[in-house]
Amino acid sequence: MLNIQKTVENENVICALEGRLDTVTSPELESELSAVIDGAKSLTFDFEGLEYISSAGLRVLLSTQKIMNRQGEMKIVNVNETIMDIFEVTGFSDILTIE
Repeated sequence: MLNIQKTVENENVICALEGRLDTVTSPELESELSAVIDGAKSLTFDFEGLEYISSAGLRVLLSTQKIMNRQGEMKIVNVNETIMDIFEVTGFSDILTIE
């Protein structure tokens, strides 16, 4: 189960995730993002409510990062320890901007 809360202000998109980002919920996030990131200069993921991320979720983050590299910036905020560990083990902490 994943709850996606999107806020779009001009060219800034904030996407708050709550629950689990996994094989089941990743396609939902992908389609939600594709609807809003066209022309976005700034994308912020708020992971305060995110409990779990799988390799499918990481793949969505990576493909979104590639898009945002071409048109602006992407950052992730409020990452809990469990997800931070996953980012570090997978090397994603080197690829993603985490605050």
